[in-house]
Amino acid sequence: MISTATAGVSGAAQTLIDSVNGTASTKAKSVINEAQDRFLKLLTTQLKNQDPLNPMDNAQMTSQLAQISTVDGIEKLNATLQKLLSSTVDAEAMQAAALVGRQVMVAGSGLKLTGSGAVGGMELAAAADQVVLTIKDSNGLPVKTIELGALDAGVHNFAWDGKTDLGAQAANGNYSMAIAAKRGGEKVDVSPLELAGVVSVNRSSQGVTLDLGQLGLATMNDVKQIF
Repeated sequence: MISTATAGVSGAAQTLIDSVNGTASTKAKSVINEAQDRFLKLLTTQLKNQDPLNPMDNAQMTSQLAQISTVDGIEKLNATLQKLLSSTVDAEAMQAAALVGRQVMVAGSGLKLTGSGAVGGMELAAAADQVVLTIKDSNGLPVKTIELGALDAGVHNFAWDGKTDLGAQAANGNYSMAIAAKRGGEKVDVSPLELAGVVSVNRSSQGVTLDLGQLGLATMNDVKQIF
């Protein structure tokens, strides 16, 4: 009696498990499977209701099967790409989080002078044999001109001790910079870079961005150097 009751309970439990699994499986059906089911139902209906005197051509049936196979492949590819994109965003967020409290170089012409001096940078599109840096005050008037000489293509840094062309010590505060680069008399494209601190990291549907305080938001691709 005990054995029979146990078997009955086990059988009922197994039935319940199978029912739950069946329900979970139904809920977990992907869009791909649903599309296949709809296609097969439509194809079966076509076969049942086809004209006996003019049956469906095998080539036509093969074509329809090929179409559903193509749709299936595209859906699977999209799902895989979505997973890869999500993983990339997660990795970028982790990398960006490590930058909080660090200093980075991004595009900008600002230069902040403190008691320790000022640091800026530039990105040259090509090698130049003459690079000239001009530092201007808040009124746009030049206070210091620095000959940086020849530089290779890429990112470069410079430091300013705060001394003006007249030898006086400039007041601490915000300045701007202009950079001119030439090679053999021809102009070389150059982009000034500004030093900024990473305050926080923001993650949204648009991706991961860095909060640089007064400079606003920047993406990881905007960062040229990390200090």
